[in-house]
Amino acid sequence: MTNQPVAIFGEVLWDTFPDGKKVLGGAPFNVAWHLQAFGLSPVLVSRVGKDEYGDTILQEMSAWGLSTEGMQIDRRQGTGIVSIDIVDGQPQYDIEKPKAYDFIDGGSLPFLPPQCLLYHGTLATRTVSSAMALEAIKTTFTSTIFFDVNLRAPWWELAKIEACLKTTTWLKLNDEELPLLLPEVTGRDQQIAFLFERYSLEYIVFTEGKAGATLFTADGDRHTIQPQTTNTVVDTVGAGDGFCSILLLGIVRDWPLALTLERAQAFASAIVGIQGATTKDQHFYDTFRNQWV
Repeated sequence: MTNQPVAIFGEVLWDTFPDGKKVLGGAPFNVAWHLQAFGLSPVLVSRVGKDEYGDTILQEMSAWGLSTEGMQIDRRQGTGIVSIDIVDGQPQYDIEKPKAYDFIDGGSLPFLPPQCLLYHGTLATRTVSSAMALEAIKTTFTSTIFFDVNLRAPWWELAKIEACLKTTTWLKLNDEELPLLLPEVTGRDQQIAFLFERYSLEYIVFTEGKAGATLFTADGDRHTIQPQTTNTVVDTVGAGDGFCSILLLGIVRDWPLALTLERAQAFASAIVGIQGATTKDQHFYDTFRNQWV
């Protein structure tokens, strides 16, 4: 599946930091940005305002080579903004609502081949409009759907998560999110087994920050990776998104599961060494591109 097209659905926004710096963000945008750097040509389906922030996003996407075919323009709602504070080394998010990505129009979607690999998260399903647009995309798919749970309180509902799980092939979630989804089940392995039993999942990727990550398969296999302890941490914003982007790259390139997990962890460990989730520095990607692509 080395030529499998990739569709990315969800929010694009600006992460604003206490020092006044603004960095392009939004989990789906971050994933699309990284995949473009690694030679894929993902189609990002999102929505920005008819404002300076939105214009800059479209310009930056074009300059990076990212397709703007799936980008919609909203003349009523502004482009997404998130204020980020770093508390005890961990990001705290203040996510504004409503914003343009809350109103993705299912009637204005780009053409997406049925065999696409589809990535989506949770935040952009917080409104009926964007949730319906996601469902409209899913009705055309017969292939892989990757769901990055990525919970941001208070913008999620358990019922919506459960509905998404019914169509998920690959599920990625962390050690804080798993017990929130299954409060009635005790123990990580029991919770993972419960998810496989209830839904038609093929893979679950469970991340634990400094403790690393484990990839579980429906067949009962598991692969575990731990991050290096020598990395300098600037902030952890977007580390999970970087991790997801390499998981997707591994799926498209048909890498072995253990190798995919190892490379995803290595890239996430590099992301924590920069401020924000994305960078325009091509040299940042060179070490990985030279080894992987």
